[in-house]
Amino acid sequence: MAAQPQNFESIPSAAVRRRLSSVAVDSKNKRPQVIPAYTSLTVCYFSPVSLPDGSESSSHQPMWAGIAGSATNNGTSFEIALSIHDSVYSTDFSFVSIALTPGNSEKTGKAIEQKVLETLRKFSQEHLCKFLGAGITLSLLRESPNLTTRLWLDMDIVPIVFNIKPFHTDSVTSRNIKHRISSTTGSYVPSGSDTPTVYVDADNAAAAAPHLTQGVAGMLPIPRTLDEQADSAARKCIMHFGPNNNPRLTIGPRNQVTVDAAGKIHLLDDLTEYRKTVGQGTWNAVNKLADELRERNVKIGFFSSTPQGGGVALVGPVPFWFLIPYSSFEQMRHALIRFLTLLDVDVAWYVPNPSPSVFRTTKNNHNILQGVAAPDLRLTDEAKEAFDAWIMKNGLRWTAEGGPLAPGGVDVAFIDDPQCVGLIGLIRKVRPELPIVYRSHIEIRSDLVHVPGSPQEGVWKHLWSYIKLADLFISHPVNKFVPDDVPVEKLALLGAATDWLDGLNKELDPWDSSFYMGEFRNLCVKDKMNELKWPARDYIVQVARFDPSKGIPNVVDSYARLRKLLANLDEDETPQLLICGHGAVDDPDASIIYDQTMQLIYSKYSEYAKDIVVMRLPPSDQLLNALMSNARVALQLSTREGFEVKVSEAIHTGIPIVACRTGGIPLQIEDGKSGFLVTPGDNAAVAKHLYDLFTDETLHKRMSEYAKAHVSDEVGTVGNAAAWMYLAVMYSRGVKLSPHGAWLNDMLRAETGEPYVEGEPRLPRGGLNIQG
Repeated sequence: MAAQPQNFESIPSAAVRRRLSSVAVDSKNKRPQVIPAYTSLTVCYFSPVSLPDGSESSSHQPMWAGIAGSATNNGTSFEIALSIHDSVYSTDFSFVSIALTPGNSEKTGKAIEQKVLETLRKFSQEHLCKFLGAGITLSLLRESPNLTTRLWLDMDIVPIVFNIKPFHTDSVTSRNIKHRISSTTGSYVPSGSDTPTVYVDADNAAAAAPHLTQGVAGMLPIPRTLDEQADSAARKCIMHFGPNNNPRLTIGPRNQVTVDAAGKIHLLDDLTEYRKTVGQGTWNAVNKLADELRERNVKIGFFSSTPQGGGVALVGPVPFWFLIPYSSFEQMRHALIRFLTLLDVDVAWYVPNPSPSVFRTTKNNHNILQGVAAPDLRLTDEAKEAFDAWIMKNGLRWTAEGGPLAPGGVDVAFIDDPQCVGLIGLIRKVRPELPIVYRSHIEIRSDLVHVPGSPQEGVWKHLWSYIKLADLFISHPVNKFVPDDVPVEKLALLGAATDWLDGLNKELDPWDSSFYMGEFRNLCVKDKMNELKWPARDYIVQVARFDPSKGIPNVVDSYARLRKLLANLDEDETPQLLICGHGAVDDPDASIIYDQTMQLIYSKYSEYAKDIVVMRLPPSDQLLNALMSNARVALQLSTREGFEVKVSEAIHTGIPIVACRTGGIPLQIEDGKSGFLVTPGDNAAVAKHLYDLFTDETLHKRMSEYAKAHVSDEVGTVGNAAAWMYLAVMYSRGVKLSPHGAWLNDMLRAETGEPYVEGEPRLPRGGLNIQG
């Protein structure tokens, strides 16, 4: 029998809404990019919000949902149960029913999507809350396969799928110890395991409910109703969130990075969404390569030092020893694994156990190779021994029987980071025939590594003793990024990439964008930092690590010069400056650079200090997304750089960017079209470009529109995945590649018979001198 529809019963407090209303109105500033109905979530005291009932408010509340559903009335209707949870209690519940057209599964799925999103959106706006996660039953997902994709892209809700059965189940452990809960899974059995159904004797059931058991004998299962399924899904969902209300990163056996909670998190189940991000040639190439990998059953393994580093997080907080955000490289690896898994390509990613002392050494090595370390800093023999012992200890687990590097394991190994180069030597001893590709994504000062007795020479010699054993050396397409020790026939080029559909880059609904801007304001208040007065005032942003090479002093000086150029404007008409970024588990210098930045601002630029916001952020992709997409202009004034994905992200968002002509940045920005390029240290030029972008609306609009329309497929997930798949395909065929400095994307397009067409955006190919 179908249940009766039931609406949510909780009623938002009108008194609370009035109490949290804005107290002042800034009538002079009406920003066109701000949606007034949603600015409440920014909790900005200067910006009023009109709610549906005419009141104004500035409150928000993180919430979670559980959603279950099943067909009823012989398939003519579909019931959906939604349970609302605040992370402590179940706070509300709703039961809705929609009519179905039998035999039309696609229409059914769309109807379910629409009803679920409509119900959640209405609840969030009425109750001034933001849904962060939703537990979805597997049975509901089968009826509406794209529900999770729409929750992620349309409402910024992290959907987590659970196989919640329609009958109550029991533990598979021994009866006498089933009260003992596993410390690792939080349940009697590992999540996802098949648990036996609980049966009750029909005679006992008849005594309690004779009208339900007439003519029934034997054992009966105990049904779990839809509301129970929805509530169970909500509670299970919350367990996957950690500090700061972000999903937890998980590490599995042998330190495999179990991306998206080992597949429980379903951000994107619809390949069509990826198809929309690239041109036809790239998409055709990807499908051809994926088909061959599946046919050959090729196993791919990635190995890097951490599942996160110095850039931005994919989905947030992680276990205690990984409480640091991802670097752009590791962040991209999550997106890559997600996409390849959706293509049904056999791929896995492994990281070693972390060692703070080794990470101090590797950070020193990084700074030395870039030429930004103290002149007397060197790689000592003791540090070499500790470095080698650390990676060897971890590598032995992977080469042991059943491991990814043991016989029968992966068919091609991709080694990321100089931290893991010791693996190359170990693999050559255990599996000498295994193809090994080394990916170098840091700058190596080619002009210094061959200076006799230099710190750079000492570091490079040690790393090269392992790297030279690899079959291929992949570098960023940056001038003088590769020492001439590397044989040119082994050298291939591949730029860094980012994901257009993850939390960092997807288009946020104004409601969600405002929520994250409000979260940022709360962080500023907590840290006693100046407030970002958006949306009443525009702001300039640089998103980067607090690193010596990121040019942060130049950012501050350029802003001070701009303020002098805008001296005739009222204060509320001038932009603020936001400098934000993360530290990293392998970057102990971040706090030092942060403190130096604050000292510089208050000692040399004190007159503008109250309009400069400097924040070290917690791991949250959407937070960085909102800060970038709401900015008026972006900066990237690095003095030394590789291939900076923040530049690609700003261009993709349509935010004009002013950046230094260093590293791979000139390949990413078309000077005068998608942004402006300046010489490092020319702060006067930076200020002039900022002035033009703030005072010339036509210029700003033209540059923004051009930027969004001229992003190369190479810098997104799909184009990047094509390069890795191409290498795996070629090595699985037994081909010995000799790129001679060629771009991998050019090689794969030629191999798949999908040449570039006229007008297709791609990174400039000429004028590079990679080796020096």
